[in-house]
Amino acid sequence: MSDKLMIGGKELNSRLFLGTGKFPDNRLIPEVIKKSGAEVVTVALRRIDFDSEEENMLNYIPKECILMPNTSGARNADEAVRIARLARAAGCGNWIKIEVISDNKYLLPDNFETVKATEILAKEGFVVLPYMCPELMTAKRLRDAGAAAVMPLGAPIGTNKGLKTRELVKILVDEIKLPIIVDAGLGKPSEAAEAMEIGAAAVLVNTAIATAGDPVIMAEAFDLAVRAGRKAYISGVGAIKEYAEASSPLTGFLND
Repeated sequence: MSDKLMIGGKELNSRLFLGTGKFPDNRLIPEVIKKSGAEVVTVALRRIDFDSEEENMLNYIPKECILMPNTSGARNADEAVRIARLARAAGCGNWIKIEVISDNKYLLPDNFETVKATEILAKEGFVVLPYMCPELMTAKRLRDAGAAAVMPLGAPIGTNKGLKTRELVKILVDEIKLPIIVDAGLGKPSEAAEAMEIGAAAVLVNTAIATAGDPVIMAEAFDLAVRAGRKAYISGVGAIKEYAEASSPLTGFLND
């Protein structure tokens, strides 16, 4: 059975998106990408240094991957738009992950400014994937503004706390006819599987892989978990029941 994800006119086989920050050694990244199966890789524009072979993150990302620069560091819509335009002018393509964060303690996205940036960039032909706090009305506004997908956080970025926004994400899955990609906070493969089981189209993982004892093995574990969770969602998870129910008849055996 074919089960591919379509975003921005691109057909994707992998539903695991990969971030590139926090790795102890950038030279791990090509093998991490290979083991994860990821086809979409995000990188902060400020980590693309064309004057340094070692520091230029683009040197570690295979050419066949879809590069999705993010607007990390933007504090408002105007700054996010400026970063996106710079990324495209630098040859990074037209995919962009919008991050607008002015809160320095919890690093929660500014939904209002995110909608503004999404509307501007979608009109300019960008494939816009906005990172947002999961809230239904904001998701609808992002959809109407031209977002190609919506990326609600699972928990505050970098915390590895898991899918703390589960019920809110499920509402977005049920109500927004766009791919819902859980971004930020997932700490274990089982949490990625949980996000996929409730209908998320994909997950984006960075910290949980980059800070693992063995990032390469952890990347493979997340790949397996995402695929398992997606299969579970497609197959239809069994209903939860209040009381026990035997799998086999309890009567009629040995003349009972």
